[in-house]
Amino acid sequence: MPSFLAAAVVGLPLALGLASPAFAEGGKTDPLRVRGTVVDFDGQALTVKTREGATVDIALAPGWKISSVARADVADIKPGDFVGIASLPAANGGDDALEVVIFPPALKGTGEGSHGWDLQPNSTMTNATVADAVTNVNGRSVTVAYHGQEKKIAIPEGTPVVTFAPATEADLKPGAVVFIIAEKALDGAITAERVVVGTNGVVPPM
Repeated sequence: MPSFLAAAVVGLPLALGLASPAFAEGGKTDPLRVRGTVVDFDGQALTVKTREGATVDIALAPGWKISSVARADVADIKPGDFVGIASLPAANGGDDALEVVIFPPALKGTGEGSHGWDLQPNSTMTNATVADAVTNVNGRSVTVAYHGQEKKIAIPEGTPVVTFAPATEADLKPGAVVFIIAEKALDGAITAERVVVGTNGVVPPM
């Protein structure tokens, strides 16, 4: 594994692409996906202005982790790679990708399957192994396999393709773009164990 990926694995958001199990027992609700920009960070809590326009306070759990994303390319996707692809149904059948995350080998199999996702209405997240990768002048597509099923997903030109990279608390400055899978308690309190932050002009596309 490349060294920058190995370092990032420690802080990866392992819930990325997982189905949303119920957390109602013990005073917790379903996982909450927060997308937005940093307003304030004090080391133990993060204030985020969400893409919906609300401002939320997120308590960071002891030992919380942070990672960023690095730009990749469709040409980097090889048969056998494990990827997470958010997509929408295409008008002519199949799916069109909204974004692609290439997982490091250490996380192969994480959240395998295809689940509802809230990046856009009717979108899904598919975490699967690449069966083949095709790039040609007429378009780009990958076929992915999971749980004995296959799914062909086109990757339109301009679709964000990323992998994970290291980040530090210093990257959580006002205006930084973040993606957080948090838990919202029945009393409304929001906590998170992991944060993905945009750095070097690359923002979390998921």
